[in-house]
Amino acid sequence: MSQGFSRGLSPLDAMLSAFLLSAPFWLPTYFLSQLAFVGIYTIACLGLMLSVGFCGQVSMGHAAFLGLAAYTEVYLQSRGWPFLLSLPVAVAMAAGLGGLIGLPALRVRGMYLSIATLAFGFIVEEVLVRAEGFTGGNRGLTASTLAIFGVGFQQEERFHYLVWIAASMCAWMATNLLRSPTGRAWLLLRDSEILAQSLGVDVARYKTLAFMLSAAMTGLAGVLYAHELRFLSPDQFTVMQSIELLMMIVIGGLGSVRGAVLGALFWIAMQQAIALLKDVLPTALAQQAGLQPTIFGLILMGFVLFEPRGLQGLWLRLRARVRGEPEPPRRARAYARSERLR
Repeated sequence: MSQGFSRGLSPLDAMLSAFLLSAPFWLPTYFLSQLAFVGIYTIACLGLMLSVGFCGQVSMGHAAFLGLAAYTEVYLQSRGWPFLLSLPVAVAMAAGLGGLIGLPALRVRGMYLSIATLAFGFIVEEVLVRAEGFTGGNRGLTASTLAIFGVGFQQEERFHYLVWIAASMCAWMATNLLRSPTGRAWLLLRDSEILAQSLGVDVARYKTLAFMLSAAMTGLAGVLYAHELRFLSPDQFTVMQSIELLMMIVIGGLGSVRGAVLGALFWIAMQQAIALLKDVLPTALAQQAGLQPTIFGLILMGFVLFEPRGLQGLWLRLRARVRGEPEPPRRARAYARSERLR
């Protein structure tokens, strides 16, 4: 889904597209709902990829944009707003907040930017709990049935196609952004901010734009997330959710549009696999609260040590072996060169 929009689908993209198109005809409802979550997380990962993978601005507070858009959507829908009006407002709210949060990125970078976005995530998490008139506080909010021009999307089959159409459009947008002058400026900023400045790149403009577009795309995921869950509570948008999104794009492959899809798919698939694994493990071990985070932590360590380019790098390596071509180097890109001492 990354390179195929203008140059033809790769075999992996073609298989994935065929699977997604045919899934409603043979997958049970439960697994179809899980596939919808894959699409929603794909959109969120694509949004985070714009900031982290393309521009090198590491954010640990993206769950805040997810939550803000989700609550805005449910709030407006409860007051009778049609989806085609509430959707752009919710996305614009997330984008505007992303622009405000992008301002600290003009002064700080690297670890300090991560800490700033982490603090932002904690603040929004607390606001969602306290603003009971808007969010319902710990009581939560229930989303109304999604309908577009009178067509309801309560059926998982219809919602599946809606989510994946949105995900495909986001992937197309991210792919073309990466190939545009804006994308090239982001990549230059990611690799060396000093070099970008010396070549005349407007650092403030491109950093702010990256945060705004990243937040807007994550906000779109939040809107769909609200309609898939149909009930929102503040504990769904914690800093841990932000860390999980980061883990998805690292496992999928930083700097790769396809990596966002693979990371989201791997995340949901592993959650199902762990749930099945609990049935065969000893009861004392299966009931441990930290089992799932421990497994995901070990998986992340494995990718960082042995396949830094993630699932995308693994796919490129396997494809090169099948074709008899030289394998790509097993190394990660230097995303923080601009942090070197001047």
